[in-house]
Amino acid sequence: MPDVEISFLETNIPKLSRLSAELEQIEDSGIYSNYGPVNSKFENSLRTHIFGGNGHCLTVCNATIGLILALKYVTRHTNPADKPYIIMPSFTFAAAGHAVLWAGFTPLFVDVAPDSWSSSHEAEKELLRTYSSKTAAIFPYATFGNSIDLEHYSSLSDQYGIPVVVDAASSLGSLNFAGKAFGSGFPFPVVFSLHATKTMGVGEGGFIYSSDATTITQMRAMGNFGFEKPRHATIHGLNSKLPEVSALLGLEGLKTLNKIAIKKENIAANYQKLLPELQFQKPGGRRAAYQFMPARIPNADKTRRARLLDLMKESRIGTASYFSPHLAEQEYFSSFGSASHLPVTEALSSSIISLPVKHTMTTDDVAYVASELKRNMQRAFN
Repeated sequence: MPDVEISFLETNIPKLSRLSAELEQIEDSGIYSNYGPVNSKFENSLRTHIFGGNGHCLTVCNATIGLILALKYVTRHTNPADKPYIIMPSFTFAAAGHAVLWAGFTPLFVDVAPDSWSSSHEAEKELLRTYSSKTAAIFPYATFGNSIDLEHYSSLSDQYGIPVVVDAASSLGSLNFAGKAFGSGFPFPVVFSLHATKTMGVGEGGFIYSSDATTITQMRAMGNFGFEKPRHATIHGLNSKLPEVSALLGLEGLKTLNKIAIKKENIAANYQKLLPELQFQKPGGRRAAYQFMPARIPNADKTRRARLLDLMKESRIGTASYFSPHLAEQEYFSSFGSASHLPVTEALSSSIISLPVKHTMTTDDVAYVASELKRNMQRAFN
C-alpha cells in the first residue's frame, strides 16, 4: 500500500523558474500579448510539430473562449431566430453548453453511442431529419480525448449545409488511426484546451486548428475585438489573445508532450488489463491523450457509484465521475436546452467512474488503484 495518497489529477506545466532567460527576452521586448513573437512561434510549432505542417493554428486565452469564438465564426451569417439550435451531446463538460448559449443559440442534445461515448451518428441523423432547417451548427465532442470520425461530420455538413465545430478539449496528443494528430486536415474549427490538468498545459489557454487559412485569419481578427482593419471593427469581436508567458510555457511543454502521452497510454493499457470486468471506451484512433481513465462500472447506479467513490476516498485514491450529471440534468442547461431521448447518456452518466492517470504513476500505483477498486466494488455493491 502506497505511503502517500494517490490524487486524481495532476498539473503538467513547465517550470517558469527554469526559463529565466526566455522571460527576460519577453521583458526586454515589452510585448506581453497581442499575438506577439513568442505566441507566433508557438502557433508555428503547433502547426509544424503536431500537425506536420498541415493547416493553421490560433491560440486563445482558454478553450471555453475558443469554443465561443469558433461557434460565433461558423454561425456568423445565421440569424438565431431562424436557426436557433446547435446539435451537441449532453454527455460533455459544462463549458460546451455555456459556449452555445454565449454564442446566442440553444443546445439540442443528442444521445451518445454505447461504445465510443461520443455523439451517436444515428441519433444525429434522426435529429437532423426533423430539425435540419432550424440547426445553425453541429457541435460534436471528442469524448475524453478519444478521436471521432471527422469524415462523418464533413459528410453531414455537405449533405445539410450546416457547419461544424469540434470540441477537442482533451485531444492534444491524440492520434487518429492514420497516426496523425486528431483534427489534421479538417477544415472546420477544432478547439483544444491547454488547461493545467490536460496532457499538456499552460495554466489557462487553448488553441483552434483548421486546415482552412481564411477560417483562422478571420477568427484571429475576431479574437482581437473584430479588428480586420487597424482599430476598426468589421466583424464580431472579443478578446481571446494568449499572453506571451503562456505561449512560452506552451513551447516548452511541446518538448515532452509525446513522452507524457505515451506514458499515460501505457497506464491506461494497464488499467484495461487489470480490470477486465469494467467497460472501457472503444478506441476511435491509434492513441487517446488521457487526462484520466474513464470506465463504466457493471451493475452501477448513481447511489452505488457514490458509495464506491466514498470508499475509494477512504483508500486515499482520488476518483471522479465525469460527466455526471450530464448537461440535460443540470439545472441551468435543462432550462434552456431542448433534449431528445437520451437513454444511453443516462445509463452511462449513472455508471461511469474516472480513475487517475498521472504520468508520475508507477506500475505499482496502478495495480494498487485497480485492486482497491475491485475490493471497494464488492463492498459497495453487496
